[in-house]
Amino acid sequence: MARLITTLGDYEREDLAMILPHEHVFVDLRTPDQPGYAEAEPHAVVALMAPRIEEIKALGVTALVECSTGGVGLRVDIDLAVSKATDFPIVVPTGNYREPWIPQWVREADDAELEAYMLGHLTEGVGDTGVKAAWIKLSAGDDGMTALEQHILKAAARAGKATGALIGSHTIKGRVALDQIAVIEEQGYSANRYLWIHTQEEPDFALHREVAERGAWIEYDCAGRWDDEKVVDLILRALEAGLGERLLLSHDLGWFDPAKQGGGTPKPYTRLSSHILPMLRAKGLGEETLTRLTHTNPFNAFAR
Repeated sequence: MARLITTLGDYEREDLAMILPHEHVFVDLRTPDQPGYAEAEPHAVVALMAPRIEEIKALGVTALVECSTGGVGLRVDIDLAVSKATDFPIVVPTGNYREPWIPQWVREADDAELEAYMLGHLTEGVGDTGVKAAWIKLSAGDDGMTALEQHILKAAARAGKATGALIGSHTIKGRVALDQIAVIEEQGYSANRYLWIHTQEEPDFALHREVAERGAWIEYDCAGRWDDEKVVDLILRALEAGLGERLLLSHDLGWFDPAKQGGGTPKPYTRLSSHILPMLRAKGLGEETLTRLTHTNPFNAFAR
């Protein structure tokens, strides 16, 4: 039976309701070689981010996927502290971001070392947190994968194949997403365990359709960042094209930023619940469809 691995243990489908599949609790977008990179005290992050979590709990959100991976401030100890303080499950990744956010040790690691690193997080836990990663988060250059990014993807595909873990990638161009799917399949894994993050940034809707029809997940993670009407229109277009069973919705918001005084000012994860879903209901979408988009699909994508 499929289970979603979180900071508070494993959950089955009936244990959860709405899930936000792309958010951030903690991010550092400085490169890993910068002074102070990814440094923060967990209690400071809890103080800033717990109110954001309480807001979505009150709206019926039951879990959140942390998308900060290696290279951009993966701190599972901080995710765990926020999760425990709010009694709210958070889904964490392994993996690594794109160049130039790739640590030196990853640049020097061979295939076996990279695969073992991800497998260890997926099967044993991240560091000494006791929390297993549920999925693998990667990225690719906007105009195509570099040799190093492809090297990481190949290791991720093998780790994914061994565990059933989803591979999600920050990928802006549809043609690059298709190239990533080809690499995953060459390694013996399946397109249906690939998630094209930030699909909405690709203006050619035919590529949204092509990736989804290959069996991969597509994600419109722009609620609260794009104009509401534009978000609703894109969702409706995807549903009319028959892509609803492969579509995820989220914000890509938050977060505590250690590069800013006091962590900065986080943006709430509420727009999908407070505005987008009511607008979709007003357009005639039924609860069965909305439940599939916000409950069933994210669980099916990230569970293993």
